[in-house]
Amino acid sequence: MIRAALISSLTLAGCAPIPGGSADAFNPDYHGVRTSLLEGDLVQFHVTMSGARGASDVDDYAECAAAQYALIRGYGFARHVRTEMKHEGGNQVADAVYTISPSLPRGLRTIDAEVVVENCAANGIPTV
Repeated sequence: MIRAALISSLTLAGCAPIPGGSADAFNPDYHGVRTSLLEGDLVQFHVTMSGARGASDVDDYAECAAAQYALIRGYGFARHVRTEMKHEGGNQVADAVYTISPSLPRGLRTIDAEVVVENCAANGIPTV
């Protein structure tokens, strides 16, 4: 009987949150987006944030900006071209380039702007 109680308590102990390791600790601070129309349908986005868990958080922020920009311009889609990331003064910065288009573009990293903007709102990621 004691052995069963000990095994049960060890199993529950394995479910306890680890201090400093919980997902609740994610507290991003989005510092804004600078947008530049490069040529035709090619758009550059500079995004800056602190509190990112990694490059994917900064990439998501840039994607949200690109999706909203596409909608503002009357387009429904965007395609990722490239992203360069760096750390600057304690912040993570992304320089991302996307093409925007009225129809689904060719390529692997295409986004449906309406769907992405909805996901951004649901996840608390600001757009342009």
